[in-house]
Formats: sequence, C-alpha cells, structure tokens
Amino acid sequence: MYYDYLDSPIGRMVLVGDGASLVQVGLPDSRRPLAIAAGWRRDAAPLATARLQFEAYFDGGLTAFDLALAPRGSDFQCRVWAALCEIPYGTTISYGELAKRIGNPNASRAVGLANGANPLAIVVPCHRVIGANGSLTGYGGGLPAKEFLLELERRHVAAVPFALS
Repeated sequence: MYYDYLDSPIGRMVLVGDGASLVQVGLPDSRRPLAIAAGWRRDAAPLATARLQFEAYFDGGLTAFDLALAPRGSDFQCRVWAALCEIPYGTTISYGELAKRIGNPNASRAVGLANGANPLAIVVPCHRVIGANGSLTGYGGGLPAKEFLLELERRHVAAVPFALS
C-alpha cells in the first residue's frame, strides 16, 4: 500500500492506494484517524491522479471524481456507497431517502452506519447526506468539514451559467 498527504482547505488529508486504486481517504479531525500501517510506503507517484482530482475538486473545477476505487466493506456497505455516488454534486438527501434508494426504506440507521464507515470520503460523497429535517448530522471528518464541503459545492453550482436554448 502507498500513502501520501494532501493539504486541503479542510486540513491535511491522507490518501491511500494499492498502486492501481484509491483505497482510503483519511480526513483531518476524524473521529477515527487513519493510522499509517507498518509496511505502507509513502510515495506520491501512485496517488498523483487522485491528488490532481482532489485539487481540482477543491478549486471548483471537478464535480465528479474519475478514479479507480477499491473500498473494503460488506455487501450492504458497498450498496450504500454506490448509492452515495449517485447523489448529484451540490445536492443533499436524507438518510431515509438514501435507504429508499437502496431498496430498504426502513434501514435509515443501518444506512447511517454504512455512511459513517465510508473509507473514501469526498470521492464517495457521504457529506451529501443530511438529517430528515435538513440539519447537518454526523460526519467522520467533523461537522465544520461537512459544512465546508457542502458550501463549496453549492457555491460552484451557483456559479455555473445556464445555457439558453
């Protein structure tokens, strides 16, 4: 495994890859900080594409990541993470709505747990899931980071001019 650090507007992130895919993204101020495992090698080269895409995202020039991903989780978690990737840039949905989208409308709590276990924060946009009443609820990187990411996306969506037909 390879890792490198990325200084971002929300703080220093850790990118982890296996040489072919992005495996984990560690956020600053995380409730469960990403520990660098023995045997991992710090090397920016295998993570260069991910770094460029994160930089473009934070600059407002990228609305969807195009990276090989290799998250590790249960089948249920992977279904939730796939559904997260379908949430459009600059929009939010509730945990209940996400549960409906995966075909299990009574699984809001389980969806929340899977959301919290997302190893690919920002790329798999778990920050776009909010409480049913519109409130910002839990985020592994802290609520200030979640608020920043949502505002970043809203600001760039609002800045895109509409084409006249």
